[in-house]
This record gives sequence, C-alpha cells and structure tokens, in this order.
Amino acid sequence: MLNKVEVQVILQHLKDTPKLVTQLLYGCGMRVNECLRLRVKDLDLHKLAVTIHDGKGKKDRVTLLSRSLVPLLQQQMAHALAVQQADNSRGLGPSLPGALHKKYPNAFRQPGWMFVFPSSGICRHPFHNHWCRHHLHDSSIRKAIKRAVMAAGITKPVSCHTFRHSFATHLLEQGTDIRTVQELLGHNDVRTTQIYTHVLGQHYAGTASPLDTLPP
Repeated sequence: MLNKVEVQVILQHLKDTPKLVTQLLYGCGMRVNECLRLRVKDLDLHKLAVTIHDGKGKKDRVTLLSRSLVPLLQQQMAHALAVQQADNSRGLGPSLPGALHKKYPNAFRQPGWMFVFPSSGICRHPFHNHWCRHHLHDSSIRKAIKRAVMAAGITKPVSCHTFRHSFATHLLEQGTDIRTVQELLGHNDVRTTQIYTHVLGQHYAGTASPLDTLPP
C-alpha cells in the first residue's frame, strides 16, 4: 500500500495516457483492465460516476470519479472519438462484446461504444475475424508505472493493483463507511474489504471510541 505522498510522487513521474490511467486506478479503485476496457458511454462526467461492466465475477458496478479528471477525460474522449471517426471512414471501429455486431451491425459507428483508451493499431477480432480496434494493452501501463516508481526512488513493490489497494485504504482512513468501500470495489463479501481495516491497524476503520468523543 502507498501513502498519499508516495502516490503523488509517482504521479509526478508519469505523463500522458499512463498518468491518466494511473489517476483513474487510484481515484476510482479500478483494476487496470477494468479501466482500459472503459467505453465512452461508461463515463458520466456530470454525475462524476464510472460504470464498470463485466468486472471480476462478471459483475457490473458504479464507482466514483474525481472532478479533477473531468477536463483530462474530455480531451481523451475527444481523441478517442476522432480515432473512431477515422476508422469508420474505412468501415471499421472498436471491437464489440459478444454477438453485439450481429444484433446491431452499425454499433461500431456509435460514439458510446468507442474505447476511451484505444489501441494504436488495428487487429482481427478473435471471434468473427473482422478488422477492428481494441483497447490499449495493459503492458504499456505496467511498464510506465515501473519506470515511475524507480524514478521516484520508492523501494516497496508497486503494481497497477497497488493503486486500487491505496484507494480503499485511504477511503477507510478518512472515515468512509466500509459498506460503501465494498460497493465501490465490487467485493461480494464485506470480509474481503475488512482486510483493509487490518492493514490500517484498526478493526473498524473510521470509528472512534465514544470516550474519545467526550469534550475535554
């Protein structure tokens, strides 16, 4: 787990897309592939919410979005939609889930289905073999984070998932209800979330003894 200063220092050594993705991992508590699979329709910049589809356990959930990321995401989505428009002119677009391409043949032209973080190249879809554009591969983010951690002089092990852990721990530190954290992380069982309270060294994070609340 990283403290807030360490998170800030690592972010200072990142730039462009890897920085934005890492900010989302820490700011939303997402897994890296949940983040890279985001489509334009999954972001609600007005309600500051992110819908994560088909997460671990094949579950959907909604998590929070940092207001500070709204301008950056607007720029990123504008870039993604420009890529989609160029692809559409060639008769292709983003890869679509399941059999959606059969049910809605023109879905690849709809802005909502475009990946927020599109890959730089096109490929063959593994199921129907059509040319399409997938999302950015997680290896580029992992490598960028590794370089940033080294540049920041942090010796503890840090991975993409570390930012999700830090998101949960820091929310509990500031007194967020454990059930809320459970929902944001998408844990089926609150006992999984309670692991973070033990990391904090307190069984009920954010809960003060009534004795401590008495006036001096």
